[in-house]
Amino acid sequence: MRIIGGEYKSRLIAMPKGVDIRPTQDKVREAIFNILGDVSGKRVLELYAGSGAFGIEAISRGARSATFVDNNFRCTETIRSNVKSLKIPDGSYEIIKANALSVCARLEKQEERFDLIFMDPPYHKGLAKKCLISIDNYDILSQYSLVIIEHFRKDTLTLDLKSLVYDNERRYGDTVISIYRKKMEGPSA
Repeated sequence: MRIIGGEYKSRLIAMPKGVDIRPTQDKVREAIFNILGDVSGKRVLELYAGSGAFGIEAISRGARSATFVDNNFRCTETIRSNVKSLKIPDGSYEIIKANALSVCARLEKQEERFDLIFMDPPYHKGLAKKCLISIDNYDILSQYSLVIIEHFRKDTLTLDLKSLVYDNERRYGDTVISIYRKKMEGPSA
């Protein structure tokens, strides 16, 4: 898999071996970053990180930091190998081996706030909806956060959230990219 843009453009990253993951297609990843525009200075959280392609792409394009979360040891070791092979500076990333559904409580306790949250959970297990609800239940969003979810077209997500509002979606065959944005606070919300 290749990095599409930024400092590490065209560099290859490894995929975890012996792990059943479905990497985000390059065209879909490129479309997401075209939607997001400038990610300079953003703090990124990648849940179900797999190879770390989204977070690495964000760092390549100027994101301040990326936190990678995956519960599979082979995935976290692949991410570690990918950031080292690209010589991404220590301090601009964190790799957490944990369950994406439970990590939000830990991140809130550490007072972490993210500008972009990306997740690409396994299809057909209801994990996208469960993880979206988990993100909504914890205070880990910065003022203008976006949550980007890659999911199967038949997976339904919830619209009944406290701190997030549905923004839009894009379809790429059976893959849907749903985008939620943090609700504005204050009298004009």
